[in-house]
Amino acid sequence: MTRNARAPGRVEPGVIVRDARPGELAGLGDLRVAAYRADGFLPADSGYAATLHALGADGKGEVLAAVDGGQIVGTIMLQAWPGGEMVHGPGDAEVRALAVAPHARGRGIGAALISAVIERATSRGVRQLLLLSLPEMHAAHRLYTEAGFARRPDRDWSPGPGVILLAYGLMLTP
Repeated sequence: MTRNARAPGRVEPGVIVRDARPGELAGLGDLRVAAYRADGFLPADSGYAATLHALGADGKGEVLAAVDGGQIVGTIMLQAWPGGEMVHGPGDAEVRALAVAPHARGRGIGAALISAVIERATSRGVRQLLLLSLPEMHAAHRLYTEAGFARRPDRDWSPGPGVILLAYGLMLTP
């Protein structure tokens, strides 16, 4: 499916999505880990917690923050070529680490973050946005499909034995 970026979904007034500031990256890592753990997607003994927490701290990728009244309530990351598990060329970029604080859910923040990352990718000349998701992340899958992403079973990925990540893709028009 090919599409242009659309305006953010119904998000409550006062919530903005902007670039994360360097001093916010550790807090955004905490938010990601807490959100994934709250939903049961990140066991306490998971080795992925450190990776999830550190995303963007190395300067690879663009981290966005959703802010409400000065409080960060969500985050998402855009990782363009070269980088990411799914990025195979200069026209590709990967969406990573969508997370909304549990207390802020149901307010359109996830949809606003996805719209913002689509807008950002389009402005960077990205032709194809890709992402990976755990099979049990049903709420995220709904947000992705509502934003125009389609399942890409041909790009599913296994980071280790017994773990399969589902791939989604979105073709963008410049």
